[in-house]
Amino acid sequence: MRTNLTLFAQIIQSLSRSSFKSLVDKHDTDKFQKGIDSWTHLITMLFCQFSKLNSLRDVTNGLRSASGNLNHLGLQKAPSKSSLSYQNQHREWQLFQDYYFVLLKKLSGIAQFKQVRFKIKAKIYLLDSTTISLCLNLFDWAKFRKRKGAIKLHTLLDYDGCLPTYINMTDGKVNDAKAAKEITLPADSVVVADRAYIDFETLYRWHNGGSYFVVRLKKSVKFERLKDKELPNDRHQHILVDEYIELSEEKTKDKYPKKLRRVVVWDEVNQQTIEIITNQFTWTANTIGDLYKARWEIETFFKDIKQLLKIKTFLGTTPNAVLIQVWTAMITILILKYLKASAKYGWCLSNLVAFLRLNLLVKISLHELLDNPFQTEPEPPPEIGYKQGVLFEWGD
Repeated sequence: MRTNLTLFAQIIQSLSRSSFKSLVDKHDTDKFQKGIDSWTHLITMLFCQFSKLNSLRDVTNGLRSASGNLNHLGLQKAPSKSSLSYQNQHREWQLFQDYYFVLLKKLSGIAQFKQVRFKIKAKIYLLDSTTISLCLNLFDWAKFRKRKGAIKLHTLLDYDGCLPTYINMTDGKVNDAKAAKEITLPADSVVVADRAYIDFETLYRWHNGGSYFVVRLKKSVKFERLKDKELPNDRHQHILVDEYIELSEEKTKDKYPKKLRRVVVWDEVNQQTIEIITNQFTWTANTIGDLYKARWEIETFFKDIKQLLKIKTFLGTTPNAVLIQVWTAMITILILKYLKASAKYGWCLSNLVAFLRLNLLVKISLHELLDNPFQTEPEPPPEIGYKQGVLFEWGD
């Protein structure tokens, strides 16, 4: 189980350095490197994410403690605190975003993240946002409330693998429906979202682009019933209504003039009804309800990145520094899910992170740790020859 490489060095070997070098040349991010090139910057920020350290000093000192193994990471020396701070402020965050998508294409093809819960051919996307609170005195650009700052990460998550295909960072005041106006969906895909995304102009644009939506309906939306669909008598008793509707208010009907499908589902867990609208008319009502139920996966994703990664507090205060940390967190969660999918042992993601974090600079085999983490040590050979006697003997 022992090896010449630290666990962190073995993880870094899964990255494509040649692809990263191409992106560095494209963005020209090594022009003013100030002693820390783009690769060193990336590895340092990934070390921050995997170890979940709290400050620039902790990150740089942590890498210095591995000084004899830095060449295995492709580094000549650990960066200084001031150099890392400078590059977080000035190096283009788009470099790390582009590299995330390069790795997503590479690793998802190897790990086969495909889920088979739904028997539909459409690609499934989950849309939502999460708010991260910030100190307004330090992050004065992150407007939210009068005395409170925050950012929002508007995220489009691929259901297969539950990894982002789109992230837009805004200040906390930007509402979800406004942020969704910038999202373009692939044809024949389906997006699942909560009622915060009820914007009929955006929904109609997605409809005209050949994609589908499954969105929870706001109670304030007025509509007229056109036709009821027959419900099955012997199954799916949680489906209460399946009907065709059209919007009745002039303001909303001008934005979405086509008919819609309304499905009402009984939520047994929360003891409430959920009204869903969609522009998909051929799938069963149960499939529509299950698609909306799958939206919870994006809530789990937000919980994972906040609890397991360094994303609730930041090493820099500028938008550029925050975005670099966000995208290196996405690279980290991608690597973690790749390792989880590749392992023979059935890891829980939080347990995998804990095991890796405890052994990050230990020289043990990554594959053996992933496949057999609780491997027992072999029995020691039987004792032969001289046997030490008892040092103390107690009398009666």
